[in-house]
Amino acid sequence: MLAVADPDLDNGPRTDRSATMRMCAVTREVRPIDELIRFVVAPTGEVIPDLKRKLPGRGLWVSASRRTVAEAVRRHQFSKGFKRDVRAAPSLPADTEILLIRSVAEALAMAAKAGQVVAGFAKVEGLLAQGAAQALIHASDGAADGIRKLDAIVRQKAGNIAESPDFPTVNVLTSAELDLALGRSNVIHAALLAGPASKTFLSRCQILVRYRMADDDKTEGSGQKF
Repeated sequence: MLAVADPDLDNGPRTDRSATMRMCAVTREVRPIDELIRFVVAPTGEVIPDLKRKLPGRGLWVSASRRTVAEAVRRHQFSKGFKRDVRAAPSLPADTEILLIRSVAEALAMAAKAGQVVAGFAKVEGLLAQGAAQALIHASDGAADGIRKLDAIVRQKAGNIAESPDFPTVNVLTSAELDLALGRSNVIHAALLAGPASKTFLSRCQILVRYRMADDDKTEGSGQKF
């Protein structure tokens, strides 16, 4: 962890670019920065999340967990950490989740622009059967029948798809959110192709799931479910 005079705060994004570990202001656990969210104080005195870790000013780090962010608000941890009166709205946990969802949707849109996303049941089914997909995406409000059919293909080819049994299946966005990200209507199923934009999307999905579930990405069964 990068040593600073105040262990609760960093010295700003420009000076702390090399830091890979930080202490959560609530749990006091030192964790990789990918498992935490950086918060800063806006000029208005309001605490806001800095998901890209680029906003100016000193930052306070909290575990990427809705429960922990809510605890930080309840315990006035932001005022304690910044050592001055700041406003941490009761809606901060929900507002942070909304920004995380937006970040995931933006990453999916970028992957689509890079030609790394295919949508539609038949096209996704074909990619899965060929072993060409890198991940499977379902709308969180999609019909169970279609989800079950595509998941069955993943299970059947678990030893072949991407040469790994840990094939990611993503269901963090609603159909409306998928529509907006992909610029089309009624998106229920999609698949990712290999590429850096797809990796960014999956990384942001993991952060969102961690924030919602607070279980350090524990998964059940074969493959990664998030």
